Amino acid sequence: MVHGKKLVKETLLHSVLEDNNAEAESDQQQGEQRVSQTEVDVRGQEDQHSSPDGNAHDRGEREGKGKGEEEENEEEELEGEQSAICEDDYDTDLELGGKEEAYDLTGRSCYMEACEKLQVVPASYFLQHMNNNELSIKHRCLGPQGTKALAVPLATNTSILKLNLRDNWMEGMGGAAIAEMLKENCYITEVDLSDNNLGDYGAKAIAGMLKENTTLMSLTLSGNNFTDQSAENLGPALVTNTKLQHLDLSHNALGERAGQILGDSLSENTGLRSLSLSWNCITRRGAVMLANGLGGNIFLRTVDLSFNGFSKEGAVALGQALKENNVLEELDVSNNRIPPEGAIRLAMGLKVNKTIKSLNMGMNPIQNVGCCGILKAIQENPHSAMEALEFSDITLNQDFEGLYTAVKEIFPALTVKHGGRIGTFRKAKA
Repeated sequence: MVHGKKLVKETLLHSVLEDNNAEAESDQQQGEQRVSQTEVDVRGQEDQHSSPDGNAHDRGEREGKGKGEEEENEEEELEGEQSAICEDDYDTDLELGGKEEAYDLTGRSCYMEACEKLQVVPASYFLQHMNNNELSIKHRCLGPQGTKALAVPLATNTSILKLNLRDNWMEGMGGAAIAEMLKENCYITEVDLSDNNLGDYGAKAIAGMLKENTTLMSLTLSGNNFTDQSAENLGPALVTNTKLQHLDLSHNALGERAGQILGDSLSENTGLRSLSLSWNCITRRGAVMLANGLGGNIFLRTVDLSFNGFSKEGAVALGQALKENNVLEELDVSNNRIPPEGAIRLAMGLKVNKTIKSLNMGMNPIQNVGCCGILKAIQENPHSAMEALEFSDITLNQDFEGLYTAVKEIFPALTVKHGGRIGTFRKAKA
């Protein structure tokens, strides 16, 4: 449950405990009265049997009549109380008038109460903008406790649609509080939790949230020290969740095992439209499995795999994926240590692919051979949708320049970036 509900639960529990104590004291007093009355009755009966005169029997009858009258009076009082209770049950809002306090729609009071309980200073910026459609609280050093307090009013907030909590060092506990909040909130559609050191603990909480949340469409989790263990939780969640469309897992520590897990998940995912896994450590078998998953996915439009270690094996698998995938439009595999052989094998997929519009191969040692291989593949594919190519700033020979000119005649809209320049190339010295 949301931490806000926990606070309410604790408050109610405290109230219940006080009520229980009061009831216990009342029951004890009533018990003492009943014991006292019983003792009186017993003594009265003993006096009847032991009285030497003949008035003992008359006293017993008088005491019995008196007792009966007291019981009748008690019954009348009880009926009066029950009648009053019934009348209270039928009170309407109009009859109550100003007895009940107005519900705090803004969540300001519960936020202040949470801050007091957690011993943190309230964020004035949040109090000023808690009714906006977009809330950006970046670089505020909220910490785990401050994030917990913030999650309380956000759970029931109906105004905020986009939430940016980037770089607040909320750590795993704070991330878990936000995750629990997102299980309850059905209005927020975009969340940025990047650079918060969520770790594997936070990733587990986020994964649990993704299995329940049905409104979140964009989630940024860049720079949170996620490892392969995080992927073990996030992977199954991506299979279950069908609403999330944009996911950013860049700048983490996802490795080979993570690539295998996410590859399996992507082959079954039906929601994601864009995915960023840049600046991770996905290599070897993990790169191959991830590429295979992309081949089986029929929903992703944009994928960023830059700054990993796909090398030749990963490039070969990507080439096969491009043969099978007819949905992907943008692919970034820059800075992946792809050699010329890998580029040529990737180009084999471009010969038949009909949807790729943008391909970034920059900062890979593919040399002239790899660049020419990719251009030839596009030239040989009359159904190619390629609009933008990007290569590294290397010296290209005349063969490449001539090939580029020929390809431009077939695809006039195609632009080729080479070292930041568009359509101009550094010629090799004679």
